[in-house]
Amino acid sequence: MRHVALVTLVVDDYDEAIGFYTEALGFRLVEDTPRPDGSRWVVVAPGDRGTALLLARAKGDEQGARVGDQTGGRVGFFLHTDDFAHDHARMLAAGVTFLEEPRHEPYGSVAVFQDLYGNRWDLLQPAG
Repeated sequence: MRHVALVTLVVDDYDEAIGFYTEALGFRLVEDTPRPDGSRWVVVAPGDRGTALLLARAKGDEQGARVGDQTGGRVGFFLHTDDFAHDHARMLAAGVTFLEEPRHEPYGSVAVFQDLYGNRWDLLQPAG
């Protein structure tokens, strides 16, 4: 079986990003391993299965310029939930910025939010 295991998300600071993803979004810290070059291998995941995020600290101006805008202003990440109302309320209480009110589409309940750097995400409870 093949699947996408990790997606790299370029961040400014490891600890700041870990805090946001684990506290505000409720992800779990899967791994935080120091590397010989001074970087860290940091993986967070929303659950026990599926794709996880590799939080990679930006190196240099070129990578730094992409922090928060990795997809050119489009929604680039999709966080599925089985309890939209609960997760939406919990995330709001944790200070997550939603860019719109929740809406109900034929494909499910959805609202766009941004992470601490400005990357756009959909919180989505699929229909059915």
